[in-house]
Amino acid sequence: MLKRITFLPAAAFAVSLALPTVSSAEPSADTVVARVNDQEITLGHVIIAFASLPQQYQQVPPEQLYPAIINQLIQQSALEQEHEGDLPKHVALSLDNERRSLLAGEKIESIMRDAVSDADIQAEYDSRYSDGVGGTEYNASHILVETEEEANAIREEIMGGADFAKTAEEKSTGPSGPNGGSLGWFGEGAMVPEFEAAVVALEAGDVSEPVQTQFGWHVIKLNETRQADAPPLEEVQVEIATELRQKAVEKRIEEITNAANVERPEVEGFDPQMITDLDMIRN
Repeated sequence: MLKRITFLPAAAFAVSLALPTVSSAEPSADTVVARVNDQEITLGHVIIAFASLPQQYQQVPPEQLYPAIINQLIQQSALEQEHEGDLPKHVALSLDNERRSLLAGEKIESIMRDAVSDADIQAEYDSRYSDGVGGTEYNASHILVETEEEANAIREEIMGGADFAKTAEEKSTGPSGPNGGSLGWFGEGAMVPEFEAAVVALEAGDVSEPVQTQFGWHVIKLNETRQADAPPLEEVQVEIATELRQKAVEKRIEEITNAANVERPEVEGFDPQMITDLDMIRN
């Protein structure tokens, strides 16, 4: 069996367990809250167990969760101590991967923590918005229908001289139809990628070829464009900081990986389907 015990039995919430007696010193992560045959369970273990619970359990009041978590850790300790012999291969491999993942995560956290200063954010903001402009905004209208055939027919009508707004009122299935298909002004990231790409490729007054999105088929008309004012620093500070941290992490990961002695030996007879074979890690 490859799954570790991570559940909290429902009955555990109904059982009233006396809280263990601890010393009068201020509790810490090293404070012992239970022992199983001299194996210590600390408050730190409980905190980690709580943090790894599914979200629905984390909504339960701590005074109810605490004894349930203690009970689970006691059961796991007792079961662990019953094990004899070497670690099963799948357990050893899981521990390797868990350790690798946790320590890599710690390194990434440290890189992100030290990567960005207020001065860095200000410098990036000044670089992006030195001309006082915050990017292009678009004013577009569209006609939404269910099929490509309908969209092609509508575009032919428009290119033949039919009024776009009136056609949208008559034939568009989208909520903007009664308003002549008008979407008003919007900036980058406001629309789904396929729609935005089509709008960006148009010149003012152009009508697009049919464009498919998750909502259906669109015929789009770009009415006009304008340059938006630069946003205040406070509005984009978090976004800039996040982007700078991500770039710092990617750069550092690349540096560390390139500096490492990495080997990828050819494995004779290897088939990618082997990664689905759980029998290979059972012993």
